[in-house]
Amino acid sequence: MGVVSVVDYGVGNLFSMTNALRRTGLEAEVVKDPAKIEAADAIILPGVGNFGAAAAKLDAFKGAIARGYENGAPILGSCLGMQLLFEGSDESPGEGLGLLGGRVRRFGGGMKVPHMGWNTIRALRDDPLLEGIPDCAYFYFVHSFYPCPEEAGATLAVTDYGGEFTSIVGQSRVYGTQFHPEKSGKAGATLLSNFAKTIRR
Repeated sequence: MGVVSVVDYGVGNLFSMTNALRRTGLEAEVVKDPAKIEAADAIILPGVGNFGAAAAKLDAFKGAIARGYENGAPILGSCLGMQLLFEGSDESPGEGLGLLGGRVRRFGGGMKVPHMGWNTIRALRDDPLLEGIPDCAYFYFVHSFYPCPEEAGATLAVTDYGGEFTSIVGQSRVYGTQFHPEKSGKAGATLLSNFAKTIRR
């Protein structure tokens, strides 16, 4: 299988994600070198924390990520990394990668935030990323904001927390999970294995 760059831009649980990827058989490495990101067979964008602060730290890598994607590398963002695939967030000023149209919104309606712990997903359509993962599979979440894609077709699965929100996106080799797949047991491992199969090189 290919070489996967886990982007080290100063936010994220890099090593737990890297170890989870290696268990799928991938050669995964934590990288800061833009040249390695450009040349990667796949790109992983983990992340925890504030959108604006993370977007500022990511700025130095945006060009390399864009060129890696143009070279054919699929991208997977998790938690804040998923949110950074979008254009912006209500959390704080800052520009995301803009690989997916839409913004990130805060939970409303008096819901307790962060949404933290195990919750289920409901698939909206078939996709190779979800192969072998049943509806009502549990994944581990920690977040106060969630993405609102402009294109309805970008949403692969939703989760209910005071109403349904987008919890998995997938469009043109760009994937994102609002949960942490590396902390989500068997279902998370299956999802990462499915992502590995999307690598063409």
